[in-house]
Amino acid sequence: MAHLPLLLLSLLLIGVHASVSHGSPLPPTYNTSICSKSYKCGGVNISYPFYLSNATGETYDYTQFSCGYTDLKIFCSRDRPGRNETPTILLGGDNYTVLNIIYDSQTIVLADTDALRGGSCPRVRHNFTFGQAYEWLQYTGSPDNLTFFFGCKLNLAPPIVPGLVSVADQYQINCKTFSNGPDGGDSFVFTSGELEAPAESELARRCSQVIVVPVNGSILNSSNQSALPSGGYGQVLNKGFDLAWNSRKDDQCNKCEQSRGYCSYSQNRIFLGCLCSDGKVGSQSQDCRRFKPREEKKTFLKKYRHRRISKGTPRIESFLQRNGTLHPKRYTYTEVKRMTKSFAEKLGHGGFGAVYRGNLSDGRQVAVKMLKDSKGDGEEFINEVASISRTSHVNVVTLLGFCLHRSKRALIYEYMPNGSLERYAFRKNSKGELSLTWEKLFDVAVGIARGLEYLHRGCSTRIVHFDIKPHNILLDQEFCPKISDFGMAKLCANKESIVSIAGARGTIGYIAPEVYSKQFGAISSKSDVYSYGMMILEMVGARERNIDANSESSSHYFPQWIYEHIDEYCISSSEIDGETTELVRKMVVVALWCIQVVPTNRPTMTRVVEMLEGSTGGLELPPKVLLSCSDFRSQKFTVRRRPNRFRSQGPATAVAQDAASAEKASAAGCIRRVEGDGLV
Repeated sequence: MAHLPLLLLSLLLIGVHASVSHGSPLPPTYNTSICSKSYKCGGVNISYPFYLSNATGETYDYTQFSCGYTDLKIFCSRDRPGRNETPTILLGGDNYTVLNIIYDSQTIVLADTDALRGGSCPRVRHNFTFGQAYEWLQYTGSPDNLTFFFGCKLNLAPPIVPGLVSVADQYQINCKTFSNGPDGGDSFVFTSGELEAPAESELARRCSQVIVVPVNGSILNSSNQSALPSGGYGQVLNKGFDLAWNSRKDDQCNKCEQSRGYCSYSQNRIFLGCLCSDGKVGSQSQDCRRFKPREEKKTFLKKYRHRRISKGTPRIESFLQRNGTLHPKRYTYTEVKRMTKSFAEKLGHGGFGAVYRGNLSDGRQVAVKMLKDSKGDGEEFINEVASISRTSHVNVVTLLGFCLHRSKRALIYEYMPNGSLERYAFRKNSKGELSLTWEKLFDVAVGIARGLEYLHRGCSTRIVHFDIKPHNILLDQEFCPKISDFGMAKLCANKESIVSIAGARGTIGYIAPEVYSKQFGAISSKSDVYSYGMMILEMVGARERNIDANSESSSHYFPQWIYEHIDEYCISSSEIDGETTELVRKMVVVALWCIQVVPTNRPTMTRVVEMLEGSTGGLELPPKVLLSCSDFRSQKFTVRRRPNRFRSQGPATAVAQDAASAEKASAAGCIRRVEGDGLV
């Protein structure tokens, strides 16, 4: 009995915690005026889901609740006695003046309060952030932005990029009333896209402050942009920018509004209940449908669905709606610039574009891949986003977000501190030793195999990558490999084994022969198996060592050479260490199986994982059907399929008889590492 008070106290604390976590229940009825009444402030009509900070709230059971969305609180005040009232809203810790609220289109027009008070050449002082209101608000219409560079000193060493000075001169703010502040230097204003990322990064390093401010794109495009530095930017800022509010914060609020109720939230953003127009209150799990006739509900839902379908741009927005549960967070170009500090730190670059280091608002480091030459309507890009979003595996890189703004397209990945595999697998340290041990290389090989097995079998929709190579394998802080860059990936239904593609795709040296010519067989997930095998041979081979040891021509085909010298190579590579010799031999044998010319003779990635994780005792060399470069270059050759050791399928023959196919297959079969210079 002595423990009873403690038990009661524990239960009481649990109850208090639950009440705090889920919010106190609302009364069964409420004063309908807090939802139905509209308020005027500075000529702007304030009503649901917005509410005045001091007029549309009630207190019940010690809980302050409002009729509206928590962070859409409007403050109505006067700067000085005798002046008109001004409605403002607090976003990201900064005040923005509400110029208008258009309820039919669910749009609010805001302007930077500092800019409105700054005359024709205002000094903007902060970047725009949604803050906690990101759950409710989003960009709409034709958003754009102006980027300001303040306190810039272009004469600092090293010399600035040629041409940047002349470009900057055109955009230098030259208003007589403008003040650069205590930092001195020059100030510049650019519209979105006027500076390429490298030039923008170079300029940002020479300035004390970079600020990105959203503006209305239509107003900006119709203005005299050459006059922006002499005061035209102030006029654009004063017109404000448009945001839309999202009435689908959560399922409970969505159901409430579909039943023509009003959502009520506590000050800590907890949904409390549904406020109905007749003064009744639905609980957290109820809405106002029970108070409405059945036909009225049907009519409302029909209108609601029509409004939802007709809203947004036809192709991309409809695609996002269809895949809304799949794609990660969508960032604006302004947010991308902010997280990268105007592309200040480049991590790498390649044929796709450049990668920059960035930080999310929660402090997480990210790698932002900016795609260059982005054309088209964007659906292919969104399809890539959706394909990566279907994955969740320790050996597949995590896509945290994306950006699609006109021709600006970006992918935001988790940051991989150790970069790509090629940094370590093929380069030696200061002592002339390979950066990764054989044991670590083997672990990397197994991890990549598991990731590919997952893509081919484990995720909701099968994915064939088509560009497996060291450059596209990233390593985290523990050197755990992660497959990245799904730009060439192809989605297929789970029951499909054959993939249809238009044109060859991949990187020379890793492309399977059938991707170049149908004479070798059908394109399938086995094409990834081939690329994996070539990559493993490259990891194991360090071809430079083979070329030094071989007195014959340096163009000798390495897979053929190692097939004939596997025992001596494994022993010499492992320096007569029994365990290491077994690892090296296992990787070589598995890789030779993977690069069989005929696709059906290759193992699946499931079988590859089994072979790597099993013993070498029962691991036999594959049939020697490897073709040398000289064989590929012949005008006429025959490829014969051997009996498949992994699938019960009879032998078949494929004959390639034209020189063009032979030359294409030569490029695919003769291993040639293409040096990469990027991170992702």
